[in-house]
Amino acid sequence: MRSVWSGNLAFGLVSIPVKLGSAVSSHKIGFRQIHRADQGRVRYQKTCELDEQVLSTADITRAYETADELVEVTDEDLKALPLPTAKTIEISGFLDMAALDPMQVDTPYFLAPASPSAEKPYVLMRDALTRSGKAAVGKFAMRNSEHLALIRPQDDILLLQTLRWPDELNDPAEATPRGNVKISASELRLADTLIEALGEADLSEYHDEYAQAVEALVAAKLEGVEPPAPGAQDTGGKVVDLMSALRASVDQARGGEEPDEESDEEATVHQLRSPGRKKAPAKKSAAGKSAAKKPGSASGAGSESAPSGGSSGGGSKAATPKKTAAKKTAAEAGTKKATAKSAAAKKAPAKKSASRRRTG
Repeated sequence: MRSVWSGNLAFGLVSIPVKLGSAVSSHKIGFRQIHRADQGRVRYQKTCELDEQVLSTADITRAYETADELVEVTDEDLKALPLPTAKTIEISGFLDMAALDPMQVDTPYFLAPASPSAEKPYVLMRDALTRSGKAAVGKFAMRNSEHLALIRPQDDILLLQTLRWPDELNDPAEATPRGNVKISASELRLADTLIEALGEADLSEYHDEYAQAVEALVAAKLEGVEPPAPGAQDTGGKVVDLMSALRASVDQARGGEEPDEESDEEATVHQLRSPGRKKAPAKKSAAGKSAAKKPGSASGAGSESAPSGGSSGGGSKAATPKKTAAKKTAAEAGTKKATAKSAAAKKAPAKKSASRRRTG
């Protein structure tokens, strides 16, 4: 693990040598600026606004800007600051994770023991936090600023997450709906049904489609082929009927199953079918096969009574269905009492016609 900060974790009178390593990495697509005419890369030079001289890194220092002037602040000035958190993470209290405002959570870091002798107190603090169900809160200085930090156990390690200072959080009042919005009980039930129908989200299944699309575009340009065509995009639009939109969403989440008609009865949730096994398409194909087996729909059969006529040719072929099909035809033509006899009568001509074909 590459260390981005090292120091001590102060837990009461216990001091634990620790180091911080980044817990996340970025895979964002990066672009370079180029000259449109000749594809040359654009370069920037740092210049002084007074004499327009091009400056190197050694020529540059920092300054704090006031209303009237710039006050130079050197590295030595910063190192000499009377700041106890410069090399120490000071634990000052604990809180329940449920009490933490999600808006405050910022960057995560792995907090690791910096030496073998630090492992026992490190594990002690990790296990103590696990037993208490709480997280530690403290401060430390890194990269020319002081950070508020939250330390909590995660699996076998301690995770440090920097927090935004309370005065950095903006007031959410401007995002609050200003109209007198009223939600009906049926709308709320449908929304509950949609939430349950969509199910639990597995964050491991999500990926950056924009990055993949850009990579595919670049690969196509390198190979000199046409880039992938964009698919149809849902542009959304104004919701005219909220209830209709909710019902359609529930229908889609259920895999195409028709929702209940417009009623105010409590909505229910059905288990989602696996992809490729939707019920509606299966019924459609099965119906097509049944239609081909019906006597009235077969080519060469004049009517429903054609199988009982014992005629040869197209009629005899239509009169050779399976036993179950013969029973079905008999049920449509006569009574249940005559089913067995009718089926037997139909079966015999079929066999006779078959023997005539073999001898012929």
